[in-house]
Amino acid sequence: MKESFNWILNRLPYTEPFLFVNEISHVDDKGAEGTYRFSSDADFYKGHFKNNPVTPGVILTECCAQIGLVCLGIFLLGEKTKLENISIGMSSSEMEFLLPVFPGERVKVVSELVYFRFQKLKCEIKMYNEDDKLVCKGILAGMIGVANE
Repeated sequence: MKESFNWILNRLPYTEPFLFVNEISHVDDKGAEGTYRFSSDADFYKGHFKNNPVTPGVILTECCAQIGLVCLGIFLLGEKTKLENISIGMSSSEMEFLLPVFPGERVKVVSELVYFRFQKLKCEIKMYNEDDKLVCKGILAGMIGVANE
């Protein structure tokens, strides 16, 4: 039986149209893996680029951060942590983009924990397309912890 990580999804501090996680397929204390399908009618495609829409790199980075960093961070904080007590902020990103992601494409994000200490979470992130080709990769870091009540 496949483990459900819905408790993580329910604690994400995002909603449509800025939620870039459809499913978490695996998460443990070493990393996370999940997927997202970019909607063909997302607003950012209307202007990026005319007559040849491509997913902006900043959106790909955000998708990687939501799946690979924030979902992992929520897991590491634990299931009993309430959403209203979670404090999250991106602190650095270094991404390399290798292939475009077009409207309607589904991507898979895989993260590997580098470290989590003093509320700073750092991960190596890779994004793959449906052909299992590497779309982008990099290092993302953020601050995640339990806010003062």
